[in-house]
Amino acid sequence: MTRISAPRRTASLSAQLVESLRAHIETGGWPVGTRIPPEQALVEELGVGRSTLREAIGALVHLGLLEPRAGDGTYVRSSSELQSVMVRRAGSAKRDDVLELRTVLEEYASGAAALRRSEGQVRQLRELLADAEAAAAGEDASAATDVDALFHRSVVRASGNELLIEVYDHLGTALTSHLGGPTWNAAHAEEHGGLHRRLVDAIETRDEGGAREAAAAIVRLTRDHEIADSRAAEER
Repeated sequence: MTRISAPRRTASLSAQLVESLRAHIETGGWPVGTRIPPEQALVEELGVGRSTLREAIGALVHLGLLEPRAGDGTYVRSSSELQSVMVRRAGSAKRDDVLELRTVLEEYASGAAALRRSEGQVRQLRELLADAEAAAAGEDASAATDVDALFHRSVVRASGNELLIEVYDHLGTALTSHLGGPTWNAAHAEEHGGLHRRLVDAIETRDEGGAREAAAAIVRLTRDHEIADSRAAEER
């Protein structure tokens, strides 16, 4: 287990403690969803006063990284301020706007991936496709959603754009939280899988235009499927 870096003894001790705790969260020292150690344990570990610790914890709560729960301690809510802001903002946005943003990011990233991908990244995408097909065959909706999210993150990583990768890593949580995972019938599932195979084929052959078209078609299929489901629900 990694230890938290104790702050240096300077005038801005509280500010340094905020940065130290934030770095500890960002590097996974306290994973998202876990409860942080109790106040007394942190005071003893870090060698700071209770008021300094409380001020730092309060700042991280304000930033959206931590969440106090009455009678149950303080939990890690997010690994970064950007992710916290994205999740909140996506939650208040229209579904069509979220899908449109996803189209913009994934379409560009897919085109860039076709130009910059490595052979290892292509192999990884092929493996994820196989995992997705296995999850779909087993009718495990949760597993299929998780693999699909990992697949699209891997495509973005293959783009080689570090800033885009960072934004998408954080935004991906917001998109998954807001959009959830679609429930596909057999025909839609086959079309969905076919588009993903087409996307990987285009990335492998360095077909930038084909990769962008396939990525946009995947999001468009998701949107059309959800619209059809919504209309069917209204008619029942």
